[in-house]
Amino acid sequence: MRLLLDVMCGGLVAYLRMCGHDAAYAGDRDLEADDELLAVARDDERTIVTRDVQLASRAEASILLESRDVEAQLAELSAVGLDLTLEDEPAFCGRCNGPLEPVDAAASTPGYAPDPAETAVWRCRNCGQHFWRGSHWDRIERTLSRLETTDESAERDR
Repeated sequence: MRLLLDVMCGGLVAYLRMCGHDAAYAGDRDLEADDELLAVARDDERTIVTRDVQLASRAEASILLESRDVEAQLAELSAVGLDLTLEDEPAFCGRCNGPLEPVDAAASTPGYAPDPAETAVWRCRNCGQHFWRGSHWDRIERTLSRLETTDESAERDR
């Protein structure tokens, strides 16, 4: 599923991209007006993720979220069937949503990135940002695992 998150849902962007979703963010594209968002969603065949009831009702495809809290929003997305499993190999850049490619083990990386001979590293083809499974990945993984625990508890309660 190709997603377009409005500016009220920006906290979800990194989670969705790390779970393998093509998640465009309105804030990255300077989109604020509903008509602009709707046009991009239509032209790019994207589902709008929003907290705006009117915007959701006008979209061809939308997911309407109620919560302001990111973890609660993730739970809402999971409840509507969106897969929130971290990808073994990330596909989308956390910064710009561009495609990622593996960095060769013999290649050099910027000072902020680990040595690709020791750690798997990916580079965005669009913006050049480097990514690896570090502490940010671990935090995302812990958050998503809490969702699974909550989902399992809800299933037992039914």
